[in-house]
Amino acid sequence: MFNRPKPIDVTSPLWRLEGLNPDTDTDGPLSLLRLVVALCLRHRLVLAASSVAGFLLAGIYGLALPSTYTSVATLLLEPRQSVALGQDFNSQQGLDLNRADSELQTIRSERLLSSVFESLSLENSPELGKHSSPPTELTPSTLRLSVTPSQLGAEKGSRQLANGDVNLVTDAQRAAFVNFSRRLVARRVGQSFVIEVEYSSADPAVPARVANAVVSGYIYQAIAFKEQIARAGTEALQGRLDSLSSQMEAARIAMREGALPSIPTPDADARVIGAALRPLGPSAPRKTLIAALGGILGLLGGIGFIAARMAFDRKAHNAPDLSRDSRIACLGSIPMAPSPEIPLKVEPRHLGYVSAIHNLRTSLEIASTGRRSDQNMAIAFVSWSSGAGVSSVCTSLAQLISRSGRRTTLFKNSLDLRTKSTESDLACPASLVDIALANFQFENFTIQEADGLVVVPIHSRDTSANLFTDFRNSRIQMILDAARLQGDVIFDLPALHETMDAMALCAYADAVVVVVAAEETTIEEVTEAVQLLRRRGANVIGTVLNKALQ
Repeated sequence: MFNRPKPIDVTSPLWRLEGLNPDTDTDGPLSLLRLVVALCLRHRLVLAASSVAGFLLAGIYGLALPSTYTSVATLLLEPRQSVALGQDFNSQQGLDLNRADSELQTIRSERLLSSVFESLSLENSPELGKHSSPPTELTPSTLRLSVTPSQLGAEKGSRQLANGDVNLVTDAQRAAFVNFSRRLVARRVGQSFVIEVEYSSADPAVPARVANAVVSGYIYQAIAFKEQIARAGTEALQGRLDSLSSQMEAARIAMREGALPSIPTPDADARVIGAALRPLGPSAPRKTLIAALGGILGLLGGIGFIAARMAFDRKAHNAPDLSRDSRIACLGSIPMAPSPEIPLKVEPRHLGYVSAIHNLRTSLEIASTGRRSDQNMAIAFVSWSSGAGVSSVCTSLAQLISRSGRRTTLFKNSLDLRTKSTESDLACPASLVDIALANFQFENFTIQEADGLVVVPIHSRDTSANLFTDFRNSRIQMILDAARLQGDVIFDLPALHETMDAMALCAYADAVVVVVAAEETTIEEVTEAVQLLRRRGANVIGTVLNKALQ
């Protein structure tokens, strides 16, 4: 169990977490947090862009949402112990928490809401019926919508509502009432006897009218109930009836106007402690909160994008990633060649490229120390697929070495000569294949030399000669040994997946370097190339990242 790998070690090849925090080997939340912070800092531009994009999109979405206005009316339940006609009608109705819940359900009842809905003529409101669908299930309770003013107060209305004798309305009116009910909220404040009635609407003038109308409707129903009891009493006093009637009429008028009663209503067993006022600004949408949440979601989306890209993007991006993921040393990072001819020029725009080639030469000198067969070295450069820029790297390195006073022979990849037929091809110098087939000594061939640099194509223009040449025979060995005696040798080999000639020629090199194209070659291709070369006995000392971003 002590040899079991840590969770971070298991996932590091996939998420490329290894090497981000070399100062600590501990595992746990702090180590994981450090790795996450390091990843965020590495990809800070992507995270910043995703956060800003999420913030802007959320802000645009918040601005596009319609404004919603909310008003709240507050009602305090306080029963009044009154005696009418020598009898205490409320002596048996002490207010407790259970009754407070009952009064709250009365406010939420369909009888009261339908009365307010009818009194304020909300069935024709565009916001209640235009963008909403009717309820999925219509029960008898959802059909009791139409209540005429004559049914609002007296025993006739109570009897009709109790018997279910109501007028049915159209589907549009049913949908409007259902939407009206969803917009209205009645709740208790904690465990107190205070009830808040809240209504939301897109019209700033509507919420206060509806909230006040609901409170007035509750007062109206409470007084109407007492008025009916008073009329049923055999010893009712006319003054008491007149007081109840005036309070009931004031509540009814207030409900129809969307206001509060104009006179005190002590017999309602409730006191209005907060009237609903017209809102000064919209309560929804909360655009600042939406924008903030959008920024957070954008940040999380950016982290998810980075995680997915790291998991599925296996291309080599930079030298540290290449060295870590391929588990082989990266000897240098070379930018894009300044010109296709690749003559090394000490100019300001070439300094970065020349400096990278110089650093590569130094790395090769250090890596190949003790591996040379003599004072001169033979280094082969090869890639997994074409297009990695092996020729440009080899040519530039050969020019740099030759200008330092050392004779250099460059065996250049010339497979592209098979498809050419121009006059310049006829002037092409003798190739390695031609020398081997002619059975002459390497020194006897007249090969163009410039500043100590000799360029010899590997393949011949004759396709049949290339097909019948064995690069593993002793003749090739003798030619390459003769070239090494004259100076350093650099092999510009063709891609591994195109021909096996690269595998054969790698055996003659003291060191082999795999050239990797940035943003093109995958880590799996690099690993496969290294393993294939080593199985054939090649001494692979490292990789070179070409076409790297500066």
